[in-house]
Amino acid sequence: MTRNIRWPAGIAVIAILLFPGTAHAGRDDVDGGTTTDGAGTHLEASAGAGQARISFSGNGTDGSGGLTSTQSTWTPPACYYAPVYTPEEYQAYWAELSREFYSSGWPQDDKDLLRENLEESYGEKGEYPNYNIEKQGEGMFWQVVRNDAYPIEDQLACEYRTFFVEFGDPPPDLPGVVNISTLAELAYERVRVPDTDIELNPDGDQTVNLATWVWLDQAAFEPVSVTASLDDYGLWATTTATPTTLTIEPGTSDARLHPASGECAVGGDGSIGEPYSRGRSGEEPPCGVTYLRATHATGSYGLTASLTWEISWEGSDGSGASLPSGVFETTHEITVSEVQAIVR
Repeated sequence: MTRNIRWPAGIAVIAILLFPGTAHAGRDDVDGGTTTDGAGTHLEASAGAGQARISFSGNGTDGSGGLTSTQSTWTPPACYYAPVYTPEEYQAYWAELSREFYSSGWPQDDKDLLRENLEESYGEKGEYPNYNIEKQGEGMFWQVVRNDAYPIEDQLACEYRTFFVEFGDPPPDLPGVVNISTLAELAYERVRVPDTDIELNPDGDQTVNLATWVWLDQAAFEPVSVTASLDDYGLWATTTATPTTLTIEPGTSDARLHPASGECAVGGDGSIGEPYSRGRSGEEPPCGVTYLRATHATGSYGLTASLTWEISWEGSDGSGASLPSGVFETTHEITVSEVQAIVR
């Protein structure tokens, strides 16, 4: 059974002011804590006294960097509704909030309004008598979860509300309520991929007008997946990232790319580029760069290797779709020397 409560605006604002961590962004195996990195915006949800019960698993949680969407107009939700508290946790949460609020310097009228709303919503004769303690283990209270990496106006697009959903029932089909496609987007934000550590030949300093061969270790760049689950409700979505293209940017206009586009496709065997082998010094590499000017006067060049990953997902109900591709890039400092010939 699902019932919804919309708090009066004044009470909602008071709760947010006193306890701004009621629902915010963070990261852990089950949502909680906070993390950021420079590879993009990562939506990972948690709540102040409780935790949004979304679990994450899979080999895609083991890498070092998050993906940046190739579509700047697409972002995961800045706020949504997810299971946060068991009945016992919710009773304890409001007891603590009430103690701190009543001991604060807020006017008595505000305190009375909070008490009246608590009694109306969760009291003996309220919408959820005694916080549904008798339903402990049978369902959870859902609340808004906000991602504080987004502007506050986006976070507040979801109004403060609370509803109880029993484990045998589907979540209500309302805007912002977590469903399978939302889980797929949240799993995308948890995908972590390996560093794009390219191999070079020659290894070390490069030489003017001598092609540099570039390739990637095939074993390190296999598809990775993350599954986001509402375990107690039987809902899950698995999001998979598959590497497709390596793009090279030499860090200077004084260079020729191989191929000219700088895009090195993933081969049928999963390889990107080819390792250099003896006797191929006169060949053009299938993936690489030829530097045309030394770095002694300019400093090293920042060779950027960007790996594009295609994103797809499948859900517990047999649904599935694609999401915008993601990119992860790594910059390598390259020193280029000139060969000095001695004429006798």
